[in-house]
Amino acid sequence: MTITFTATNNLTLPTAWHRLTPIWEGGEEIIQQSLPHTQLAPAWQLMLLGDGSPTRHLELLTGEPTEVDVIDMSLIGMDLDNAPDVIQAVPGPRLRRQVWLRTASGQRLAYAASWWEASHVDEYLQNRSLPIWASLARLRTELYRDVRGIYYGDSSALESGFDVTGPFWGRHYLFWHYGQPLTLIYEVFSPYLIKYLGAMQLNSKNQ
Repeated sequence: MTITFTATNNLTLPTAWHRLTPIWEGGEEIIQQSLPHTQLAPAWQLMLLGDGSPTRHLELLTGEPTEVDVIDMSLIGMDLDNAPDVIQAVPGPRLRRQVWLRTASGQRLAYAASWWEASHVDEYLQNRSLPIWASLARLRTELYRDVRGIYYGDSSALESGFDVTGPFWGRHYLFWHYGQPLTLIYEVFSPYLIKYLGAMQLNSKNQ
């Protein structure tokens, strides 16, 4: 496995992460109710609103191992980093990690930014080139994935990274461990997944 790793350890605010500019967004109430299938098809809702591991889902969809290219590990201190408001639930000072999730053959499927308490990140990401799910599974860590927000929006950086035009669907969630917030994760999925999940929206005739 070839891993790209760039560490940024300076204490000044590092390169920004890739947050979507929303066309539409929803919070916890919408997430609990689900979305109309004309807005987001059932298979895509399973990926975005379910509490299972996206890394594992991607492996099952593609039939390939999901690998990680780490593009950023930055100490951000107590800065809120333009992250979703629930970043304040993660104790500081914090470390931000950014990755591409891709197939072993090189197709990028998702982008993720995550925020961790800097002093504890090594406990949970002992091998930082592994997907978070794989790292925590090796430790037999008990987790609850708490989806808090969903987005449909644009990002020129992600268009370039995925090599496909947007808009994109994304979400953010907290990982809870023994009743305490462990990390905040913001994920965006590539429209390439239409190959496996089908169309992002169903028209009314398909319902």
